[in-house]
Amino acid sequence: MTEHLTDGRPVPTYDDVVAAARRIAGHAHRTPVLSSRIIDEQLGARVLFKCENLQRAGAFKFRGAFNALSRFTPGQRAAGVVAFSSGNHAQAVALAARLLGIPATIVMPHDAPAAKVAATRGYGGRIVRYDRYTEDREAIGRALAEEHGLTLVPSYDHPDVLAGQGTAAKELFEEAGPLDALFVPLGGGGLLSGSLLAARALAPDCVLHGVEPEAGDDVRRSLEEGRIVHIDTPKTIADGAQTQHVGELPFAILRRERPIVLTATDDELAAEMRAFATYLKLVVEPTGCLGLAAARARAEDLRGRRIGVIVTGGNVDLDRYADLLREP
Repeated sequence: MTEHLTDGRPVPTYDDVVAAARRIAGHAHRTPVLSSRIIDEQLGARVLFKCENLQRAGAFKFRGAFNALSRFTPGQRAAGVVAFSSGNHAQAVALAARLLGIPATIVMPHDAPAAKVAATRGYGGRIVRYDRYTEDREAIGRALAEEHGLTLVPSYDHPDVLAGQGTAAKELFEEAGPLDALFVPLGGGGLLSGSLLAARALAPDCVLHGVEPEAGDDVRRSLEEGRIVHIDTPKTIADGAQTQHVGELPFAILRRERPIVLTATDDELAAEMRAFATYLKLVVEPTGCLGLAAARARAEDLRGRRIGVIVTGGNVDLDRYADLLREP
């Protein structure tokens, strides 16, 4: 029986993830699963990285965005889409909209990484800027949708977005087989909740870990308190996880499945950026390093295990990237 929120919205199931996989096939990349002998030795475990930094638009967000926009009616496609994002969802929606012939308006903060802004604009998105510390991006998005007849597609609290994000873990389990643990970066909860749906169907014994930036542990607190906790915008280099609260749809799944929620510091994220560059020759943005940072911190508990890590994105300004790699 399908679970519903109090507002009547159905909570996605693994069947929705399977349907999303069919819709995005041939549009989203089936990203590689890579490993590093040195990282395996450092952690004492077999670590398999699902490299969504090599996804179209540079992040896993393309999966959910394309799945959601591909389901628009002709009227919705003609009117256009609006989304709010610090960068990766912005790029994903802009690219998916371009591929599907849909006008896109994207609400982005003034301090969004320049590379993400440039890419969003390059994909044809019309950008509306705001101050993430003093303005409410959700309110801005709703107002634009109402004023111009646009369809709002939020970055995580949307059933088609959530189902699309779950396809990354689905692919990982299909390629890697059962895993003892999976580490997933955590902001609004779309990727973690979608990954939980895939894990329960394909690897029911796998222990899911969501990893938040230390400065923004709202999901951990929400699960402890049994309600969605709202926080101020966290100050962290993990700009993709600077969310103020978990989404209602993701939270329904997280509250039911009870993943382990961990945190990582900015220093740990910078160190893992260097590890990815050194051992896997990969450019990974700070948010994409949350999973590896937490796995390394728990290495003693993971020895001899098979571990999955979702590397969520690789969109980072090169000057900032160089600065972080240089820091001790």
